[in-house]
Amino acid sequence: MYMTQGVRRAAKLTPDEAAFVSDERSLTHAQFQDCVARLAGGLHELGLKTEDRVAMLSFNSDRYAIYYYGTFWVGGLVVPMNIRWAVPEHIYSINDSGARFLIVDDNFAEIAPEIAKQCSSIEFIIYAGGKSAPAGMLSFDDLIDNAQPAGDAFRNGEGLAGIFYTGGTTGFPKGVMLPHRAIWSSAMSFGAGAAALSATDRNLQAAPLFHIAGSAMLFAVTTFGGSHAIIPGFEASAYLRALEKRRPTISLLVPTMIGMLLQNPDLESTDTRRLTRMVYGASPISQAILTEAMAKMPETKFIHAYGQTELAPFVTLLGAEYHVLEGPKASKIQSVGLPVIATEVEVVDDEGREVPRGTVGEVRARGANNMAGYWNKPEQTAETMKDGWIHTGDGGYMDEDGFIYIVDRVKDMIITGAENVYSAEVENAVMQYPGLAECAVIGIPDDQWGEAVHAIAVPRDGAVPDADAIIAHCRERIAGFKCPRSVEIRNEPLPKSGAGKIQKFELRAPHWEGHERNVG
Repeated sequence: MYMTQGVRRAAKLTPDEAAFVSDERSLTHAQFQDCVARLAGGLHELGLKTEDRVAMLSFNSDRYAIYYYGTFWVGGLVVPMNIRWAVPEHIYSINDSGARFLIVDDNFAEIAPEIAKQCSSIEFIIYAGGKSAPAGMLSFDDLIDNAQPAGDAFRNGEGLAGIFYTGGTTGFPKGVMLPHRAIWSSAMSFGAGAAALSATDRNLQAAPLFHIAGSAMLFAVTTFGGSHAIIPGFEASAYLRALEKRRPTISLLVPTMIGMLLQNPDLESTDTRRLTRMVYGASPISQAILTEAMAKMPETKFIHAYGQTELAPFVTLLGAEYHVLEGPKASKIQSVGLPVIATEVEVVDDEGREVPRGTVGEVRARGANNMAGYWNKPEQTAETMKDGWIHTGDGGYMDEDGFIYIVDRVKDMIITGAENVYSAEVENAVMQYPGLAECAVIGIPDDQWGEAVHAIAVPRDGAVPDADAIIAHCRERIAGFKCPRSVEIRNEPLPKSGAGKIQKFELRAPHWEGHERNVG
C-alpha cells in the first residue's frame, strides 16, 4: 500500500504510452517515472529528510502530479495549498505544517517571497512555471534535469503521505494527516467500485489538484495505470475543447462546474460520447441540474461520490445504474449511494448508538481510508475520531437497502461551489468589524453555488453598521469565497437555547422553505 506503486507498474507495463497530455507538453509513463525520481533526487540533494513537508501553491499541470509523486518517492509529506486562500491563510498553514519547501507556479510567484518572509520554516522557494525562475527561486525543471534519480523510499501503510488542509472551526484551516494506506485504499475502493477504472482510461483533470476530490482522481487513475489530460482549471469552453481534443473517458466535476457546462452554448455541438463516466461530488447537486445533464449527455454515465478529506475522501458511491428517473431504482437517485469497498458506514444518535433504518442521525465511517488525525490538533482529533470511527458531521439516514441519504449537516459548515466554509471562521472575521454585538453565519440557497454565505449581524447600542462595509472588511481577512455574499442587520437579539447557544436552525428555516433538504 504505497502511493508510488501505480507509477512504477505503468512504467514497466506501458512505458511508451502517454501518462499526461496538455497544451504545454506530454509525458509517457516512463518519462513520468523518471521526472518523479529526479525530483525526488533534487529534493534529497537540497537536504529533504523523511517526513519533511513540501508545500505547493499552483494551478493544475503535470508538474503538480510530479510534485505529489516525487515527494512520496523521497519520503516527504505533501502540503497542497488552496489557490483561493488569502495570504494570511497561506502563512498560517505553512507555519502550522512547518514546510521547508514551497513550490509555486506563475500565478503565485509574485506573492511567494511575501509568504516566505513570514514563514521561518521555508528554506527554498521552487518555481514550477514555464519561464525562467525569478531571482531567489530555484527552477523546478532545472532541479529535475540536473538531479540524479533517487531510489524509491517505499513509504507505505501508516507512514504519512501528506497534510491536506481543510476549513477550520477555530478561525484557520486544520491539517488532515493522511497515511499512504488511506489514500491508496480510497483510490482502490473508487477504481474497483462504481468507477470501474482500467489502464485504458483517460481522466480529464479540471477539478483543482490541491482539493482532495481533484487529487483523488489523479491518485485513482494513476493507481490503475490510466492517463490524464490536464487543464489548468475549470472554464466551460476550455473543458469542452479538451473533451474533443483529448478524448477522455472519465472526469470529475463539482456540481457548480456541471451547471456552468449546461449553460455553455457549445455543449450541444461538442462530441461527449467518449466520456463514458462523469463523477460528481464535493457538494450537493440539485435534481434539476442532474436531470438536465443526463439529458444533454446521454452517452455519459453519471456517478455520485460522497466523502470528505478525513476519509481520503471516498465514503459512498452511487453508481450509474441508479441514475434513472423511472423504474424500481429511481428512488435511489436522491441518495449518495452505498459505502465503498472496505469502508463501513453507520448512522448514530448523540450517544453513538446506531439508529434504526430510516431514522436521521449523524453519519460516521471507518476503514483503511481513515485519517491519522489533525496535525497539531489532538483535541479536534478526539472530537472527530471516536473508537476508530470518523464522525462526518453530516446528518442523514440509511434505508433498508443500505443506501445513505444526506439531509442536513450536524456541523455548521457551508458548501459553496464545492468549497467548505465553516461558519465559525467567517463569524470570527465579521465580529472584528467595530460596533457588533453578535452575529451568526449560515448557508442559504443559491442557484449557481448551491449555497451562499449569509451573515446576520446585531449591532451594539448606538452603532449603525453597513452591510457592504462588513463584506469588504471580511475580504481583507479571509478568502473571497468564504466572505458573506449578503449581510442582514438585525436590531433584536438572535434566538438562543437555554444554554445560550444561537439556534441557527431558526435562522435557516425561512430561507429553506420549499426545499427538500436544508443543504444546497
